[in-house]
Amino acid sequence: MKKKVLALGLAAVMAMSMAPVAMAEEAADYSGIKIGVILKPESNTYWSGMANAIREWAEETGAEVDILFAESESNIPGQLEQMENMIAQDYQAICAAPLSSSNLVEGVAKATEAGIIVVNVDEEIDKQAVLDAGGVMYAQYTTDNILVGEKAATYITEQIGEGQVAIIEGTAGNTTSQQRTQGATDYFAQQEGIELVASQAGDWDRLKAQDVAAAMITANPELKAIYCCNDVMALGAVSAVQNANMQDQIIVVGTDATEDGKNSIKNGEETATIGQDNEGIGIQCCIAACEAVKAGWNPADHLGENIEPTYVDSFLVTADNVDDYL
Repeated sequence: MKKKVLALGLAAVMAMSMAPVAMAEEAADYSGIKIGVILKPESNTYWSGMANAIREWAEETGAEVDILFAESESNIPGQLEQMENMIAQDYQAICAAPLSSSNLVEGVAKATEAGIIVVNVDEEIDKQAVLDAGGVMYAQYTTDNILVGEKAATYITEQIGEGQVAIIEGTAGNTTSQQRTQGATDYFAQQEGIELVASQAGDWDRLKAQDVAAAMITANPELKAIYCCNDVMALGAVSAVQNANMQDQIIVVGTDATEDGKNSIKNGEETATIGQDNEGIGIQCCIAACEAVKAGWNPADHLGENIEPTYVDSFLVTADNVDDYL
């Protein structure tokens, strides 16, 4: 972990060139800085893995970090309540990954009023809505999710050549799901011989995705590939393919490169996944928050200012290279 933290420190300097405060080149001493981190459900290894990396980073840098997870993908009000509780406890900065683009907008506005720095983790908080509510954020680290969807669609097209494909989306209205779906849909539309026959929500849930995939397979017996907007749903789709005894016909590509997803690939089940550096995203958000605190960055001085996302690159994981990522 030590080498990764040092490398991330340098990467943050380069990545945050447009942010108000430059990042540290090495793992700095952040003793005395208190950060709250709000993530999506711990049951998803993408988020639990991010949390573990943040905890290790905090031990090495001395930052005081408290991490809360959303109870479920659907507990929208509960996540806002978590943020409001952190605001009341005088955290110097809050790093937040919202369940939707809008559910933490009010929380950001309240944090701004309280003088607390907010860093947007991965899933986008609606920036214009934040400004309209009188809030301001310091930075956002994420992945280019349109590119993620495009990478998945490119891989699928290369594997099947031509034929019918389907997409299992996340929850309706979720920005990440919309962007990944858009990237894949737009790429498929440009490919001669590729027919997108279905695109339905799986709500980030394994069992629901399994049911959705089973229905897709029944309705489209010539289906050759399913792209899922996260690995949790991809594992559900894999089960549906196995139940239909169509492993030789249908490939399943997921997203996030979670431990469960990578193990499934290694076992010859899930075909591939588009990975995100969840650990890097989480750590860089915390570095940004600490550097802003050290520099005395005051939200009240930056009202009306918007932020541009800082993208952390994605990568393709298949059976050929999965051992490199385990």
